[in-house]
Amino acid sequence: MLDKEVKRGSTEMLILALVEDRPRHGYEIAKLIEERSDGVLQFHPASLYPLLYRLEKRGLIKGTWIEKAGQRRRRFYKLMPEGKKVLNEQRQTWADFFAALDRVAKINPA
Repeated sequence: MLDKEVKRGSTEMLILALVEDRPRHGYEIAKLIEERSDGVLQFHPASLYPLLYRLEKRGLIKGTWIEKAGQRRRRFYKLMPEGKKVLNEQRQTWADFFAALDRVAKINPA
């Protein structure tokens, strides 16, 4: 299981990356994180909502309530221009971090 600090430090980037292509709701975001990480990263959807609200308050994402016939209403989040900028910065930070780990600990199977 991954250390909670690593998980906490990467959650924002994961959310921003998943809403980069199209708007998504919280449950979908949680399921995609779990599926794409082969179960290594798991978030209860309810635990993501406080972070989604903080990201929205910072202007990185924008939430919109959508109602569809026969379904309950859901809040879909889309990436805003400032969120795209932050996502790119975070991707570079993580890439630099992984490269440094590899140089020191030789974790990259070449």
